[in-house]
Parts: sequence; C-alpha cells; structure tokens
Amino acid sequence: MISNWLSAALGRRNIHYGWVMVGVTFFAALISAGTVGAPGVFIVPLQKEFGWSTAEISSALSIRFILFGLMAPFAAALLNRYGLRNVTLTAQLIVVSALVLSLGMTQVWQLVMLWGVVIGIGTGMTALVLGATIATRWFTARRGLVIGIMTASVATGQLVFLPLLASLTERFGWRLALGFVCIMLGVSATAVMLIMRDRPSDVGLRPFGDDGSEPLPAPPVSHGSITAVALGTLRDASKSSAFWILFATFFVCGASTNGLVQVHLIPMCLDFGIPQVQAASLLAAMGIFDFFGTIMSGWLSDRYDNRFLLFWYYGLRGLSLIFLPFSDFSFYGLSIFAMFYGLDWIATVPPTVRLTAQKFGPERANLVFGWIFAGHQLGAGAAAFGAGLSRTLLQSYLPAFFIAGALCVFASLIVLALSRQPKPQAKAAMA
Repeated sequence: MISNWLSAALGRRNIHYGWVMVGVTFFAALISAGTVGAPGVFIVPLQKEFGWSTAEISSALSIRFILFGLMAPFAAALLNRYGLRNVTLTAQLIVVSALVLSLGMTQVWQLVMLWGVVIGIGTGMTALVLGATIATRWFTARRGLVIGIMTASVATGQLVFLPLLASLTERFGWRLALGFVCIMLGVSATAVMLIMRDRPSDVGLRPFGDDGSEPLPAPPVSHGSITAVALGTLRDASKSSAFWILFATFFVCGASTNGLVQVHLIPMCLDFGIPQVQAASLLAAMGIFDFFGTIMSGWLSDRYDNRFLLFWYYGLRGLSLIFLPFSDFSFYGLSIFAMFYGLDWIATVPPTVRLTAQKFGPERANLVFGWIFAGHQLGAGAAAFGAGLSRTLLQSYLPAFFIAGALCVFASLIVLALSRQPKPQAKAAMA
C-alpha cells in the first residue's frame, strides 16, 4: 500500500508518519468545513428562489448542528470499532450523496431531510472527534499542537471556500457552487482512501514522542454494541463534575460560533447593507486570524494551565460579540471584531481536548470528548434556530448576539471551577 511505502520513505528522513496523518486529516476536515459553512452563503439565494423564511431555513441547519453533535460520541465508538479510514470514507459518501440530491430540492421538508438530517449524520461521523482520536492515538508529545493544527482546518475551510462559494453563487447560482463542494469532497475521499491508516502499529511505528520505555496498551476491545459503548461512557463520565463543566462551556462555544456567526453573520451583514461577497470575506478574515490563533492555542495548551487559557478565550469572545452591535458595521468596526473574535473562534478546542484527556485518560478521551462535543453542537443548534427566530419575529439579529456574548462571559467564569492539573512536564512540552 502507498501508506507503507510513504512511511518507509519518510522514516529514512526521520519524519514520523503521524505528521502525514495530520496532513490528510487537515485536508479532509478543511473540505468538511466548507460543506458545513456553505449554507451561510445559500440562505439568501434560497429565500429568493423558494420564498422560504429565515426561521424555516434555520430550522434545517439547527437539526444538522444537533445531529452533528449527537453523532460525535457514537462516531468515537465507530472509529474505535471500524477504523479511521473506513468511517471517514463512509461519512464523506453520505455527505456527498445528500448534496447531490439537494441540487433538485424544491420543498422545505427536503431541505430539512437532506441538509438537516442526512448531512448532520454524515458530518457528525467524524467531526472534531477524528482529530482528537488521531492526536491521542498517534502522538505522545505535542498533542496540543496537533489538535490546534487540525482544528484550524475549520478556519482554513472558511478562508478558502466561503468567499469562493459566495462569488460562484452570485455569478452562477447556488447549485453550481454546491456542485463544486461535491467535487472537492471526492478529491478528499481519494486522499483518505490512499493515505489514512488506523494506528501507528499499522505502519510499524510507535506514537510520535514515545521513547519505547513502556509497552503500548493494547487497543481496547469492545464486544458491546456501538450504542452501549457510547452510552456507557456517558454514564461513567457524567459522575464527574469536570465533565459537566466542559460540557456546559462547550455548549456556549457552539452557540457563539457555528450556530450564530457561521450561519447568521452573512445575512445580518446584508441587513446593514453589506454585500454578500464582502460579508463572506469578513468570515474569511476571521478564518485567517483563527488559523493562527488556534495553532498558537495548541502550542500554549502544551505549556500552560488550560483552565486559564479557556478563561481568557471565552471572556474575549464574549466581549467581542457584545461590541459588534456598537461597531456601526463600519469597515474599521468590523475589522476590529474580525481580529478579536477570529483569534479565538475555535481556540477553545485544544485546551478542552487536553483537559478531557487529563481527566479521563487518553484511551477514553475521544469517547468522552464526543459527548462534550455533543454539547457544543446542541449549543450551535439552539443558536442557529434562536437567531433565525429573532430575525423573523423581531426583525433583528442583535438580541441573539448580546445573549451569546453574556453566555461567553459566564463560561469564562465557570471553567475556573475545574480542579487544577499538574503543569505539563517541560520534556513533554519540548519534545
């Protein structure tokens, strides 16, 4: 297989195959981010073509966000049972099938079924759990950095795709833009099929940073059903207050990012007279800042107390959301918002994953993080629907932004209730 040849070739240059896994996962997540973010560009075109209200479209996206999150703990069990490559390929096939079928949709129920239910399940089969699994399975050192790099793919996906999709939609219509997403998903699936492997032992390696002084733990073998494994993990984790604190803060994270800004910033900018392509470029600018902010967050999470990192991330995000309505939506006001908000859009992920691994162990980290991520998407679903309802009933998105900002300030305070963990060892941090 090409992966064995590539691993041997890189090994002669002292390059661990784990970095190849990071690269292919980054690319797959980048394409997935373009798929998840695309509906924000299509809201207004769908309204114009079919006459659907913002609340109707938002309901489909809300369902997608919720299923995306609720699938995460089951996705972790699927990844452990059937392997990274098999599950990732299946997920991509489900998503591209739904997108192709949606090219012919004409009714709201079709939107809800395809963009809500099917794409929610398909994207949820990997979500952030895939990156967390690779970081904890393929790396002993630099886990925080790896999580930061792979999480930053979400920002890169917006950077690459949203302005392009907005331009294609404006010139040729939303169907051609959606067709382009399908083609890119096919390219991603090919890369996953050729390169992705399950564990370091599949290519004759130990995890990156593992000096071999201790035997590797055997892969956990589960004879129960996927549902039993996922629910059993929830039962055990829910006995810990740390789980509920991380769950609650990640609920706020989802409500203040994917569900609110990713879905509704573009149509809100249109309310203030900002063209769609320019609004999409604003999201792309956030993506630039977030790309570097999230990687830096991963680097910091290997070295500093993750609780205080989350305190600052949520606090600064809350202040930026509260500031936005007072920016007058001018060029300078939006630029300041894009910088401060973008720097920590998803910078919360590396500290959250590291805290999960510290509290529950690396072998169960992806399963527990799956449930924490479910909280993230429940928050995203609530905000996606709530903001759409605010726009329909109150003719304004601003109340939703004020509420999200206040929730972020609340999250910044409760995260300090987590018990202190030992400071990361310098050797591990610098490995």
